[in-house]
Amino acid sequence: MAKKTVAQLMVDTLKNEGVQYVFGIPGEENIHFVDAIDKADGIEFILTRHEQGAAFMASVYGRLTNNAGVCTATLGPGAINLTLGVADAQTNSTPLVAISAQGGLNRIHKESHQVIDLVSMFAPITQWSQMILSPQAVPEMVRKAFSLAERDRPGATYLALPQDIEKMTAPEELQPLPIPPISVTEPTQEDIAAAVDLIASAKHPIILAGHGVVLKHAESQLLAFSETFNIPVATTFMAKGAISDRNAHALGVVGFMRHDYENYAFDQADLIIAVGFSIQQFDPVKINPHGDKKILHINMFREDPDTHYNTTLNIVANIPKSLERLTHALAQENMHFPKIKLPIKKMLTTELEAHSTATNFPMTPQRIVADTRAAMKDDDIVLVDTGAVKMWMARLFPTYLSNTCLIDNGLSTMGWALPGAIGAKLAAPDRRVLAVMGDGSFMMNVQEIETAVREHIHMVVLVWQDNAYGLIKWKMDMSLKHHSQVDFDNPNFVELARSFGAIGYQIEKSEDLLPTLKSALDAAKGVHIISVPVDYSENMKLINRLGSLTIKL
Repeated sequence: MAKKTVAQLMVDTLKNEGVQYVFGIPGEENIHFVDAIDKADGIEFILTRHEQGAAFMASVYGRLTNNAGVCTATLGPGAINLTLGVADAQTNSTPLVAISAQGGLNRIHKESHQVIDLVSMFAPITQWSQMILSPQAVPEMVRKAFSLAERDRPGATYLALPQDIEKMTAPEELQPLPIPPISVTEPTQEDIAAAVDLIASAKHPIILAGHGVVLKHAESQLLAFSETFNIPVATTFMAKGAISDRNAHALGVVGFMRHDYENYAFDQADLIIAVGFSIQQFDPVKINPHGDKKILHINMFREDPDTHYNTTLNIVANIPKSLERLTHALAQENMHFPKIKLPIKKMLTTELEAHSTATNFPMTPQRIVADTRAAMKDDDIVLVDTGAVKMWMARLFPTYLSNTCLIDNGLSTMGWALPGAIGAKLAAPDRRVLAVMGDGSFMMNVQEIETAVREHIHMVVLVWQDNAYGLIKWKMDMSLKHHSQVDFDNPNFVELARSFGAIGYQIEKSEDLLPTLKSALDAAKGVHIISVPVDYSENMKLINRLGSLTIKL
């Protein structure tokens, strides 16, 4: 029986961590590792067309499963191409383990072909970055990489595997390390008592739910807390769906670039109960401009100091347990706030419904959002890329379950949603997946259409076409009263899709979008690319409308 190599031991450790997919591209220096994955049972190598795409696939897979997604590349340029997706996972608090090749130990100490200091390069964008220097270190280092990636505040980790180490024989006694059970941290009685006093002294509390609610599966506890005490809930972009938009207490999202409807609730609040929130998701200056509001911070970690997020009390413990204990303690005090009418919710609904039958062409953003919602089931997954499309979808797309409307608001990267949709479909094969993108972001990783076709992924991509970097044009028009260097030309998206073996559609009148979306989502198979022209003149109309708006709760 042939002795096991380090590459094979690496694969055993990945399988021990429950890894089912490794996304990446082979190179000369990691061929043994890729070959070992290919020959192993229970784990599959997904060949991508760019390392950036591999990292985005792994990131979304990790976001939906809470188990670290894994991406891999060769040394030098391959590893460098991973960095955007790795940084994106880190800033989005998404579990991811990146593994790349490195030059052999016989040459990394000197100037050598394709060798750069990868450990130092990945250090600022990961929880932990290190190089494997001996076969004996493999079980410990892989276990540590996953442990840190999946900890209370998840993120990315990185391991470099030198070319000569990869080929070495692994000592027979080396085995993957057992995975210890996860402990649950309970809030202290003192913190709960202090929180009760803080809430009892408030007149207009409001809940700000962040991505931590979704990460820690605290949706039911959040709902019970809100409904029991009649406290309204707004979410960040990344926590969209943590409370259903059908719920009477749901306000929608904060995060738009101007004073949107939800901000008025924060203007009148004297206490912000921030649950699972981190300031990387959203700048708190927009809801606490004077830094004078009391803030109860409930999360697994303390937040960085910020003038506009100066916490009055921190409960650093398991989020579901903290909400359960707080709900019970407040109920004992017979604490209830009077029911309030929320015109904010009606205003959002009215804005969406007013355009739901609009026949304008190119289509208004609101009509596209309305048709997208009408085509999708509650538990379908939509990934919303960065750009003007994100602002409209985040504001108006009604969301009823967590992790069904995925938005990147940590690093806010363009081009992640197309490869991310592949990761989403592999993470949730029984659910329908739609990527919504602007034409600028679509072209950034368009090559991954081939990956989706080759892997027989059924997914739909809806491209909002305006032949421009629409969000930057919007910002320029707001700030400079004109725009420049944002317009471009596009290929024929239908022919482009067909050239990859996908199915392409060009929407030519407004009434065609909804049936086309339904048909593509209902199809049994295939990659479907739908291009719809959008009229972004609505952008400045919205800004002008919000600028003159006043709301009384």
